[in-house]
Amino acid sequence: MKVLITGGAGYIGSTVATACIEAGIDVVILDDLSKGLRAFCEGRDLYEGDIADPDVLTHLLADHPDIDAVVHCAARIVVPESVADPLGYYDANVGKTIVLLQHLHDAGIARIVFSSSAAVYAGDSGEGADEGSPLGPSSPYATTKAMVEQILKDAASNGDFRAIALRYFNPIGADPKMRTGLQNPVPSHALGKIMQARAAGEPFAITGTDWPTRDGSGLRDYIHVWDLALAHVAAVRRFDEVATLDDPYQVVNIGTGEGVTVRELVAAFERVTGETLPVIETARRPGDQAGAFAVVDRASDVLDWRAERSVDDGVRDAIVWAQKLPSVL
Repeated sequence: MKVLITGGAGYIGSTVATACIEAGIDVVILDDLSKGLRAFCEGRDLYEGDIADPDVLTHLLADHPDIDAVVHCAARIVVPESVADPLGYYDANVGKTIVLLQHLHDAGIARIVFSSSAAVYAGDSGEGADEGSPLGPSSPYATTKAMVEQILKDAASNGDFRAIALRYFNPIGADPKMRTGLQNPVPSHALGKIMQARAAGEPFAITGTDWPTRDGSGLRDYIHVWDLALAHVAAVRRFDEVATLDDPYQVVNIGTGEGVTVRELVAAFERVTGETLPVIETARRPGDQAGAFAVVDRASDVLDWRAERSVDDGVRDAIVWAQKLPSVL
């Protein structure tokens, strides 16, 4: 079996590629390297270019007529940035995906695993969300994910594709063997901000303390990136059992099934490091939500997959990776 991974030089895409290779699945990488790292593609079949570049796509698809499925990870992903640049996000995440899908359709590639997000959910309760929970994307980034899901659903209904949308909750950590990890030295997510605050000797800012959660801070479902990668392997291997000709579009939550508040994430960081982290409280940021955790029964039922690593494991691997990152960049 052979899969094309768009964004395969990025944090998640490169880890998915490693998990696929270890599972005996051949991979081809398409990445423009605007955010991804060439080092993550060493020894892999990399095509450097934009997912909407017709010349790159024509070349890649001609070289690999035996691609069985596409794992579409390429996207811009920073929520505050999407609020500041909505047109850029709609172009990168939606417009270019349409061009990619047109080329895949013309090449006869009909299996798509889409890197979606739990950000598509309303996310106002701090409670569990299953695949049927109300949608309510609160940022342009989240809306782009919901829009691509709708495009895939409509195309699947028309017989153009079969698709599985994996709604990721909040990835943390790194490849446990430290081959890949988060390539951004100043990430915008909570754990990244915690690590930056520790490195600078500054207090960590908890943004919003009046959310409807057990301690007032935002709540997320932090899934180890290696568990997330293994979910993709399961989706690729079981694709034809899950996205059938009779029911060609499927949505599956990928998370741990447990919510962790920001205060609890700070406590996990303190457990792992053995240090106390000073905190301050600030106002909510644009695009923030109370958050939710994944109801993961469907992932267990249809993919035979479940998360195995803890939030402490994710924090520990993220810290080790951050120490290694300067030698990779």
